[in-house]
Amino acid sequence: MSLIERLDACARFTPGNYRPLVISEKMLGRVDHAFAETLSAFDDVFEVTPDAVALSGTLADPAERTDAVARVLEKLRDDGLFPGWRGEHYPVSESFYAAPLLTVERATVPRFGTMGYGVHLNGYVMKGETIHMWVGRRSMKKPTGPGKLDQVVAGGQPVGLSVWDNLMKECGEEAGMPADLARHAHPVGTVSYITERDEGLRHDVLFNYDLELPDSFKPTPTDGEVDEFYLWPIEDVVVRIRDTDDFKFNAALVIIDFAVRHGVLVPDDPEYIDITEAIRVGRFSSAKVR
Repeated sequence: MSLIERLDACARFTPGNYRPLVISEKMLGRVDHAFAETLSAFDDVFEVTPDAVALSGTLADPAERTDAVARVLEKLRDDGLFPGWRGEHYPVSESFYAAPLLTVERATVPRFGTMGYGVHLNGYVMKGETIHMWVGRRSMKKPTGPGKLDQVVAGGQPVGLSVWDNLMKECGEEAGMPADLARHAHPVGTVSYITERDEGLRHDVLFNYDLELPDSFKPTPTDGEVDEFYLWPIEDVVVRIRDTDDFKFNAALVIIDFAVRHGVLVPDDPEYIDITEAIRVGRFSSAKVR
C-alpha cells in the first residue's frame, strides 16, 4: 500500500461518463447519463439532450430555479433516489465567491457534479517533540463514510455561513470545543479533488485549518455525528492511512497535506516528490483527470 494510492482515490474521473450541466449558459457541473435520463422526465425544469443537461431558460432568477429544482428533487427523494437527505441547502455558482444561481439539497450535489465546499480542522497536541493528532470516528448513522476515521472537526459548507463561522459552529457541535479555544485555529490553505464515489461525482474544495490544542482538552461528541475520539502519534496516523482504508477518503488527503507541511513526511521518503506534486500541482483538478 502507499500514500499515493490514497491520493489516487481523490482523482478517479472519466469525463465520457457525464454530460455538462448548464445553468444560465454556464457549465456548472456534470451529470451522469443515467441521472440525465431520469431528469428528462421533468422537461418543464430540465432540457436534456444527448450532449448536455440544461436548466430551463424560463427559470429566470435564483429563487425560481431553486423552487423548481427542489420540487423535482423532492419527488425523486420520495421515490428513494436520495437516501442521505439532510435538509441543508448548498449553493450552485460559478465560484465560491460568486452569488449562487440556485441552491440545492446537500445530498444531491454529487449527482449534479457541482462544486462542493467543506471545512476541516487538524487538531493536534505536542508531547515533547512529537505531534499527536486527534482523530474522530464517524457515526455509523452518517450517510457518507459511516464508521470511517476523520479529522477532529469537519463539515460541509452550507449557504449563508462564512467559512470561519461554519468552523466555529462545527467545533462546538462535533467536538464540544469552546469558542475561546476554537478561535485560535488558523487557515493553512485548501485541497481540492474531483473523484467518482458511490454517491456521485465529488468535485470539492476543502478549507483547512490547524489548531494546536492543550493536553488538557479532550474533544467530546455532542451532535451524534462522531462516535469516539482518539489521540494518536502522527506517525501512527500516517501508517494507518498508508496501510488501511480506515480513513474517509478526503480526510486522508487533508492529513497527508498536514504531514508534508509539518515535516512528518520528508524528502528522503520515496513518495515525497509524487506526493508534494500531487497536492501542490493539482492531481485532483479537472485538468489532471485520468
